[in-house]
Amino acid sequence: MDKVMKIEDEIKKSLGDNCACYVLVTCTEPDKDGKMDVQMHYEGDEMLASFLIDNAAQVFDERKKTKESK
Repeated sequence: MDKVMKIEDEIKKSLGDNCACYVLVTCTEPDKDGKMDVQMHYEGDEMLASFLIDNAAQVFDERKKTKESK
């Protein structure tokens, strides 16, 4: 079993049976040029996964605005 499959199994086990959808976004450390390998995996309905990503982005945007206004 490869590392990614093992991680996915652990995530599913941790989330339990009532989880409708999840999104996992990972990245490597930046290389000397600042480039990173970013990967995304989701389980569940594609539209729900998109909704989760959009709402997460809004949360981060609001937190950034709050920090900038201080």
